[in-house]
Amino acid sequence: MFTAPLTDRRAAEIAQVLLAGFDRHYRLFLATSAAAQGRFEAEDWAGQQAAQRERIEFYDLRVDEAAARLQGEFGVGDQDLALWAQVKLHFMGLLTHHLQPELAETFFNSVTTQVLDHRRFHKDVLFMRPAVSTEYIENDEPEARPTYRAYYPTPEGLRHTLDELLAHYQLRCDWEDLPRDLERLQRVVAEQLGAGPWRANCQIQALSALFFRNKGAYVVGKLVNGHVETPFALAIVYGRHHRIRLDAALFGEDELQRLFSFARAYFQVAMAVPAAVVQFLRALMPRKPRSELYSALGLHKQGKTLFFRDFQHHLRHSSDAFRIAPGIKGLVMLVFDLPSYPFVFKLIKDRFPPQKPTTREGVKAKYQLVKQHDRVGRMADTLEFSNVVLPRGRFSPELLAELQREAPSQVVLTERDGQPLVLLRHVYIERRLVPLNLYLQEATPVQLEAAVIEYGNAIKDLVAANIFPGDMLWKNFGVARHGKVVFYDYDEIEYLTDCTFRHVPAPRNEEEEMSGEVWYAVRPGDVFPETFEPFLLGHPGVREAFMAHHADLLDPAFWQAHQARIRAGHVHDIFPYDPARRFGPPRADEALPPPPPPEPSLRTP
Repeated sequence: MFTAPLTDRRAAEIAQVLLAGFDRHYRLFLATSAAAQGRFEAEDWAGQQAAQRERIEFYDLRVDEAAARLQGEFGVGDQDLALWAQVKLHFMGLLTHHLQPELAETFFNSVTTQVLDHRRFHKDVLFMRPAVSTEYIENDEPEARPTYRAYYPTPEGLRHTLDELLAHYQLRCDWEDLPRDLERLQRVVAEQLGAGPWRANCQIQALSALFFRNKGAYVVGKLVNGHVETPFALAIVYGRHHRIRLDAALFGEDELQRLFSFARAYFQVAMAVPAAVVQFLRALMPRKPRSELYSALGLHKQGKTLFFRDFQHHLRHSSDAFRIAPGIKGLVMLVFDLPSYPFVFKLIKDRFPPQKPTTREGVKAKYQLVKQHDRVGRMADTLEFSNVVLPRGRFSPELLAELQREAPSQVVLTERDGQPLVLLRHVYIERRLVPLNLYLQEATPVQLEAAVIEYGNAIKDLVAANIFPGDMLWKNFGVARHGKVVFYDYDEIEYLTDCTFRHVPAPRNEEEEMSGEVWYAVRPGDVFPETFEPFLLGHPGVREAFMAHHADLLDPAFWQAHQARIRAGHVHDIFPYDPARRFGPPRADEALPPPPPPEPSLRTP
């Protein structure tokens, strides 16, 4: 262990600079997240999307600032690991009453690993595990709101309690028909609480902050009655005449798992104590890893930290070998996995074939595009790591040979403390899915039809979000839980509005008609949807299902119409829940009701 005087003044100053850098980061992060409610109230969807993109970049900017300050003011580096060990001890002391200690520890690691060479990483220098507990942290400032609130309904007063719940969020919007929505909500909540007795502990617990994403706002909480706890989420969207409405009430862990899916954009939530919010959410979704919950809240660096700790724990308690991932090998990415762990590891190859005219930086830019874009439940989130060190003995000989052959610049054979290791300079990690092409090979006719319908729905959701997948082959999509189809190969992804969708020109003569080659001019960005058919629809069952439900994907007019809507500024509604869960929009001929009288409502007129 490294030793140095605990009173090292320089170490204390460095620790204070690091914490100041983190506090600046979280202050900006929280301000952007808190402003989401104002953007929702103003229907500023473009602003919501811009804030989502910009917020992702905040972290790296603050890390760069802190590292530059340390090197400029203190000249720190690899030369004195004893100093770094003391910096860590001082930093721990500064976190005693901090509201985001786990995030601050991750920030410390991010800055330190940027300053130090990876060979210097050591448990005395970095936070390999949490040093400060996050249990029972609460913001005890006089005006601070608690992490969640509890409401105590009675069968006779349930409607009043639900009105009180909605009023708490102080949305400065007119409701389309609040009495109607309260009646609907009262009915479904009463059904969940059941016809039996309401126990003495019967209550509704709801997080104090709304969750904002895309064009929706969500109330998240749970119903408690005796020993039964039922997670719920209430979706609030805009209806007619720029008025808000309750669109859906979701109940149960599976429904919330879909809402918090790894294939969706991060929420924007005003939260002073993220650990308390994650603890509450974990009680609603115990099967969901804490790493994914932090990521879902926009704290993706903390998600990475927790993921890697979980992964290292798994490695210590397993013995299977990394292997080349099943399925058709990609031309750009080399993919491997650990059979006992539900993730895949993806490296960019050093060389690409002629049909893939791209570069390493171009591929990385595509993955960053996906990170910043609305993933609409159809694109898997990725965790991006540098300098990942794994035990060499866990690699199958075939995989190690392929890594050295296909991506030699990204693979270093090294050792530490006498243990042989493999260092991966740059790697993406994604949740493992069943490749759609393999799923279709083994599917029953009913499963095949459902998967083909889901495939088309996935493409249409991406199109609505201004994304063209590029390579639409079945192998680039995967099947997740509940049969949902998700896209995961991003090296040819483009904004829909950057493409030109064209009909294949009619041949001008018999020679062109009989030619096996493309005889017409193809410009960069040109896409010919009619040419998808031979590559996608060779299987009779697939063709039948596709043509019955998604034949429009073969028509350039479909793509052009969506381009026109997007260019006109239209932001599509994409609901992160089963349409059957929606209460349903009002009829077009239904008269807009007058505003409700102020007396029954708890809202201030």
